[in-house]
Amino acid sequence: MLALCMIVKNEEKNIKICLSKVEAFVDEIIIVDTGSTDNTKIIASKFTDKIYDFKWLNDFSKARNFSISKASRDWVLVFDADEFVTDFNIFNVDRFIKNSFNKNKVARIQRLNIMEDSNGNKKYIERVNRLFNRNYFHYQGIIHEQIVALDGRTYGTEMVDITAEHLGYTNEVLNRTDKVKRNINLLEIAVKKNSEDPYLYFQLGKSHYLLKDYKTSALSFERALSFQLDFRLEYVEDLVETYGYSLINSGRYSEALILENCLPVYSKSADFHFLMGLIYMNNAKFTQAVESFIECTKFPHSKVEGITTYSAYYNIGVIYEVLDFREKAIEYYVMCGDYEPAKDRIKVKLG
Repeated sequence: MLALCMIVKNEEKNIKICLSKVEAFVDEIIIVDTGSTDNTKIIASKFTDKIYDFKWLNDFSKARNFSISKASRDWVLVFDADEFVTDFNIFNVDRFIKNSFNKNKVARIQRLNIMEDSNGNKKYIERVNRLFNRNYFHYQGIIHEQIVALDGRTYGTEMVDITAEHLGYTNEVLNRTDKVKRNINLLEIAVKKNSEDPYLYFQLGKSHYLLKDYKTSALSFERALSFQLDFRLEYVEDLVETYGYSLINSGRYSEALILENCLPVYSKSADFHFLMGLIYMNNAKFTQAVESFIECTKFPHSKVEGITTYSAYYNIGVIYEVLDFREKAIEYYVMCGDYEPAKDRIKVKLG
């Protein structure tokens, strides 16, 4: 009933783990190789005989559409080789597929992006469109391709109980694959073809952000924000937040205060309150910063791991330490639990 469709290239480090974790939940596996020079296809052949070569045309949607055309099932699940299933509720997925009203819907899965910073790995949670009926949908876009209805209509989405960890944004992978620079090249081509698509500028900004080119990422985000946007869209929320971090990381602290205007829209987002806390903190607005970080701790969940707990408490501790309120600083550092930076500050303060 369900086909797994993947496009791959030089994924010998990941594809065995990826397929071994998902094979029990799908009825067939389609692998489209776009030019591997390693053992990717040999490893994949242990799981499926449906392996196809496809000449890379600098267009992800063409490769994606080729992969789903090879499926013998109507319902397809799309994965990348650096995504590993951690939870798959087969009963929930089966119920979604068998509901005849869902043929015009796209199912979303939860993806946990493993991100690295100076304090180690963190998880960033997002929801992505991945499961659909190939008779009603296909892909469009040469880069960061999107699922689009064949009849051009807007469509509904629904979450299914599938969770996967994504390793594609770790420093090791980014350095090994050089995929961010590849993405930037493709995005620049796409922008030349369609200069009025804010989503392309958003993705261009995200790519420059991954390269830590914060000045350029901010410029791309500003270009995207120059359009009339629906601030309720998920990508626009991501755009606003990453723009804020670009401004902070490029030292444009006072300019970042403009994001206060977005507080009414994102008042129910712990991640946005955390960003505002950092912006206030960098503008020496310490009372507002503490209030923002405290607000984060009132939420049960956040997209970025730690924002509702130790990251918020740690920044409050830093503020109190800067203001020379030693006991209050230690109080909040203790609330961080096993968070190493906080433990280090406690040692310094008590040493």
